[in-house]
Amino acid sequence: MDLLRSLPLGLYLEQPITWLHKLDSRVKFVWLMSFLTTYIFANTWWRAILVCVLIFITLVSGIPRRVWRQQMGYLLSICFLVLIIASLSPDGMGVDYQPRLPIENQYLNQPSTQDNTENSILSRFKSQEYNYVLFARGPVKVTRHSFDLAVRLSTIFFTVLYSTTLYLLTTAPEEITAGIESLMQPLRRFKVPVTEIALTLTLSLRFIPLVLEEIQNLVRSVMTRAINWKKLGLKGVVKVWMMVAERLLQNLLLRADQMANGIVVRGFIGSNQHRVQWHNLRLKGFDWLAIAVLILFWGMRFTIGNQVN
Repeated sequence: MDLLRSLPLGLYLEQPITWLHKLDSRVKFVWLMSFLTTYIFANTWWRAILVCVLIFITLVSGIPRRVWRQQMGYLLSICFLVLIIASLSPDGMGVDYQPRLPIENQYLNQPSTQDNTENSILSRFKSQEYNYVLFARGPVKVTRHSFDLAVRLSTIFFTVLYSTTLYLLTTAPEEITAGIESLMQPLRRFKVPVTEIALTLTLSLRFIPLVLEEIQNLVRSVMTRAINWKKLGLKGVVKVWMMVAERLLQNLLLRADQMANGIVVRGFIGSNQHRVQWHNLRLKGFDWLAIAVLILFWGMRFTIGNQVN
């Protein structure tokens, strides 16, 4: 269960302070949303570029290798496994299309004035070779559709998980909520409870490490008792883990009650009457540079990402 400690899932890295830490939380949030939305309706090349960009940002960010090496290794291994399984799986395309006439005879009925056009088309078809089946040996068969679907699944899996983890790793929970509250200010005109949403998000982010700690402690308590699982049988194993899940829920509810009591003891009246200014959000020169790079990023998305493979 030390894996929960070694993988910084939802945890904030306080030291060392990198250039990602110094970026404004609103700029980082817009970058995160860009990573999560640019792969929609994008081609395979752009999805692979997103993975390479995330890895490059991690390498040049200055984050210690011990923080991201194990997590990135596990995530890349899972994505590679997804790539292999999806590539070897049936693509579901049961259509076996065959033209009515051979390619050489499809243009014989055209007018004689288009001889040059016919020759150019025929030469183009002859020069280009298209194979729907990329690899076939025995029961193993990889088609273009299955390989494209495998690349899409693996890259989406990596992009969604790692971009979110990198954002949480370099942004404090208070900065996240302050930035989101600042971006949601126009929604106040529609009577949306922006402050309440930001407060709930802050408490949720603070609660993630507590959940991981409780899971780790309970699993360790079970492992230290040296239970003979073979003698328990399936019914006994299910009963033990149901008791562990019940105890986990009780501990989490106790932690939540303690957190609520701590807020009341500190004189919290309401989100609108008792407001704390966590951070003074102000865009600096490096933030404007990140915004300019973001505009270039979206420009590349509409030029490269929309090209047909």
